Formats: sequence, structure tokens, C-alpha cells
Amino acid sequence: MSSDHRSEVIFRVPTPDDGLPVWEMVDKDRRLDTNSPYYYTMWFRDFAQESLVATIDEEVVGFLNGYRRPEAPDTYVVWQEAVKPRHGVPDLGVNLFKHAAEQQIAKGANFVEATVSANNKPIIMVLRRFAKARSAKIENSVLFPASYFPEEHHDEILYRIGPLAPES
Repeated sequence: MSSDHRSEVIFRVPTPDDGLPVWEMVDKDRRLDTNSPYYYTMWFRDFAQESLVATIDEEVVGFLNGYRRPEAPDTYVVWQEAVKPRHGVPDLGVNLFKHAAEQQIAKGANFVEATVSANNKPIIMVLRRFAKARSAKIENSVLFPASYFPEEHHDEILYRIGPLAPES
């Protein structure tokens, strides 16, 4: 990308062929849990309407996968989000999260949830900024303690934002 030409970021619903580039992005980021390439391909078939990819010139530079909880369909869960380093787009992660959450709120979600490591300051900042912008309450508690996982895994802290209403 030359300095005099900045391509537009496009947020779109993922397709199964986005599975491999998303897996490659996650595989390079040691802070994220790496699932199999098949997982992302299947996710983008079955939960595409709850997920997003961000592209620049058709290159996937960010993604977010989420779902609506079967036992609580008014709750949108953000499972995983990542952006490529040095993508050159200010607030790409924040805007990706906001875009995905707003789509789900427009479809009836009243709450947004995500589990986060206490060390993951960037996503905690995204969650807090989103809650503040919506004047929504944000609560957190340990959803799954580290003892549920093998090796050196952290507590999974649940952040719950809401109730939310569509913006007027």
C-alpha cells in the first residue's frame, strides 16, 4: 500500500474459504488459542451470520467469530477476534467488534459476552469502550477457572455487557 493510496476496509460475512487465512493469522499470534483450519472453515459455514472478516484489497486483515447462545438467544458471544499486525488501520479491532455487535443488537441481542484473560488488556479496552459508548453496564466474573484446562492456562473471565437496545 503506497502512502498516497489507502484502500478501504470492508467488513463482510465470512465464507468457508476464509477459514485458511484466518487460521494462518491465529497460528502466528501466540496469544490466541489455535483451533484447526477445519474449525474455522466449518465455523464460517455454520456461524457466518454471527461472524465478520475485515478485508483490505480482498486480503483478510481481521476477523471476529461469534454466536448466539442457544440457551439465551438474546446473548451474543464473541468467541475470538484478531487483526493482523501492521495493518495500518487505526482502531480496526475496535471497529470490527463494534460492527459485529451492532449487527447482532439490530437482530435482537440484548447482551454481548466475551471471555478474556486478565492479561489481555487490548480486548478488555475494546469491551470497556463499547460498553461506555452504549452507556451499558459491564460485569465480569470467572466463568471457567484455570483448573478446567491443561498446562498453564489462565482463568477465563466472562465480560457481560448490557442490557443493550438498538441505537436510535
